[in-house]
Amino acid sequence: MARQRKKSVRGGGSVFQRKDGRWEAKFKVEETGKYKSLYASTEKGAYKLLEEAKLQQRQGTLATGPDHTLKDFLVYWLEDVEKPTVEVSTYIGNRIVIHKHLVPGLGHIKLQKLTARQLQSFYALRLKEGMAASRVVRLNSVLHKALNHARRLKLVGVNVSEDVELPRPVKYKGQVLDAQQAKILLQVASERDLEALLALAVVAAMRQGEILGLHWSNVDFTKGQLHIVGSMNYYSGYGFVEGKGKTQNSIRVIKLPSFLLDLLKKHRTRQLEKKLSAGSTWIDRDLVFCGANGDFIRRTTLLYHMKKLLKDAELPDIRFHDLRHSAATILIAMGVPANVVKELLGHADIRTTLGTYGHVLPSMAQDATDKMDGLYGE
Repeated sequence: MARQRKKSVRGGGSVFQRKDGRWEAKFKVEETGKYKSLYASTEKGAYKLLEEAKLQQRQGTLATGPDHTLKDFLVYWLEDVEKPTVEVSTYIGNRIVIHKHLVPGLGHIKLQKLTARQLQSFYALRLKEGMAASRVVRLNSVLHKALNHARRLKLVGVNVSEDVELPRPVKYKGQVLDAQQAKILLQVASERDLEALLALAVVAAMRQGEILGLHWSNVDFTKGQLHIVGSMNYYSGYGFVEGKGKTQNSIRVIKLPSFLLDLLKKHRTRQLEKKLSAGSTWIDRDLVFCGANGDFIRRTTLLYHMKKLLKDAELPDIRFHDLRHSAATILIAMGVPANVVKELLGHADIRTTLGTYGHVLPSMAQDATDKMDGLYGE
C-alpha cells in the first residue's frame, strides 16, 4: 500500500512512497499542464528533487520533453535538424563524429541523465587512447551544438557540454619553403605539368580543395584575377562533393601576377589538346585541373605526385597545406603588409594571420630598424 500523500513544504506538487519502496515527487508542469514525476530512494531525496525542479521551472530551465537516449536524440538531430541546414561536407564530418565516437561511447545514456562528469571521463579516456586534443575539442563542439537544440526543445535543462574542461590542442607547426626553395619546386614542376597547380598554392596561397574545385569560369584573364567561390573534396560513400568556401571570407577574389596568368594560359592550351584527343570520353566539368578524362582529381592522387616531386627536387617532405603557409611566410618576409596577406588567405580576422605567421615579423622589425638608422643616423 502506498503511504498517504504529503504536501510539499512550499506548495505545488506532492511526495509519497510507492509500492516498490521508492519515493516519488510529482508536480504539474506549467508549460504543458501535464504532471511530471521524479524518483528517489528516500523521502528527503524526493523533496530535494521537487524543490530543484520547481526552481528550474521558475528559471525556465526545466526539461519538459520525453527522455530519449543520447543515441536516439543525436540521430534525430543529425538527420532532421543538421542535415537540411549545412553543407554536405559539414554533415558528413558530423556524422562521423556521432556514429564513430559519441554514440558508441555515450549513446546508451539517457539524454536528461547525461552529466558533465560523464563527458569529462569520456574525453579523458579518448585522450588516453591516443586521440588528438583537437579531435576531442571537435567531439565536444558537435555535441554542444546538438545539446543546444535539445535545450531549446526543453528536452534538457542545461547544456552539460559547457561545463567540461577541454584539452588545449597543440598547434601544428608546418615546415615551410623559403623563396629559393619555392622557385626550385616550380622549376621541377614545370617538367610534369604541375607548375600552374602548385603555383596557385605556393604563390597565391590557395587551399588544396579550392584549387581542385576551381573552374575556368572563375578565371578572368582580362582582369588578371580569379574568383574563389568554393571547394571540392572526396568522401567515401558520397564521391566528389563541391561545397562553399571554408568560411564566408574564403569566398574572395585573388589578383594574379603576370607570370601565373601565363602559366594558366599555357595549361589551358595543353588541356584543350588533351580534350580533343579524348573525344567523347572526355567529361566536361569546366575544371582548371582535372584527370586524364576531364574528371575530378582525388587529393590522394595529387599528394602522391607532389611527394614524388619534392623528393626528386631534394626539397623537404611537407604537406600540401604547407605550400599555402610557405606563400604567406614568403610574402610577409618580402614586406607585404599583414592586412594584404590576410585578404589573400581569406582570413576573417587579422589576428589569425598574425598569430600564424608572426614568427616572420622579427626579421621585418630588424629591417625597419636598419632603415631608420640609415635615414636618421649619422
